[in-house]
Amino acid sequence: MSELGNFDALTPEVIFDAAEEALNCRFSGVLMPLPSYINRVYEMESRDRQRYIFKFYRPGRWSRAALLEEHLFTLECLAAEIPVIAPLRLASGSTLGTAADGTFYAVFPKRWGRALEADDDSDVWFRLGSLLGRVHTVGAKRPARHRLRLDPRETTVSEVARLLTCGVASQAVLPQLTAVLKELLRLLFAEFHADEVIRLHGDCHKGNILERPGEGLMVIDFDDMVSGPPVQDLWLLLPGPVEECGGELERLLAGYQLIREFDRSGLRQIELLRAMRMIYFLDWCARQRHDYNFQERYPNWGTDAFWRSETAALAEQLGRIARYDPCCGRT
Repeated sequence: MSELGNFDALTPEVIFDAAEEALNCRFSGVLMPLPSYINRVYEMESRDRQRYIFKFYRPGRWSRAALLEEHLFTLECLAAEIPVIAPLRLASGSTLGTAADGTFYAVFPKRWGRALEADDDSDVWFRLGSLLGRVHTVGAKRPARHRLRLDPRETTVSEVARLLTCGVASQAVLPQLTAVLKELLRLLFAEFHADEVIRLHGDCHKGNILERPGEGLMVIDFDDMVSGPPVQDLWLLLPGPVEECGGELERLLAGYQLIREFDRSGLRQIELLRAMRMIYFLDWCARQRHDYNFQERYPNWGTDAFWRSETAALAEQLGRIARYDPCCGRT
């Protein structure tokens, strides 16, 4: 079983019972699984032909309080007329339900949209920046007390400790991996700072932005909401290393600064945040390496060849951090 929990008891009967209790209506036989490894997500159709998205959260990943903070953030964005997909109020009055097997779930309206295309379109980058500026304006209004805080002293240090002690790397590759991870930690401890910490989307890559013809851009999936520096939601949208994406970054910032101020000294944190994300993902995989679905998806994960490749990528990131020296005047 994965350390993150499983869904062995989440049967179709449990799902349909939860859906009908949640919205106090009958559902047809449509139960369409949607791509999601972490959670279980289904498209369902009520008897009156309304389509809904039901998200069943992976057991043990987030507490009830943490999930309600995610919902509150999206509802506040919706109230500010920011295009997001927020959870619906259930028959119970809450946005968070509990299925018969104990799994938390939420219900969202079905929304169509196409994948964002933003390769060289300066208008799209500007609009993305403006959209994030609006989201962050809402995010700055209150703290999140039950979500992760994006800081290497609170997250990365424990992730590195697990990676180096849980037996995922053999003695043939462990010394090199240890050396590069410890050097990254040293650098992160010395250079990471976040003068402003607000509620963030947390996983704001292009896959979580929809383009809705005639309506514009929409932000989806706040499941990885964190507290952290605003630049976290900006760099994830870039198509490559920041040193190669100066034009896109400047257009993002131009749109963002139309809505709220941005301290350009935060740009120095981008490559540090990238290193933290790389380490986070390795730890995320290590914690569920015994899960059958994970083994099917990543059959070569944890081999010596895998770790040599990952160690080289981490070493390359060390060099990228050393090279990147943005102009950091205050806006």
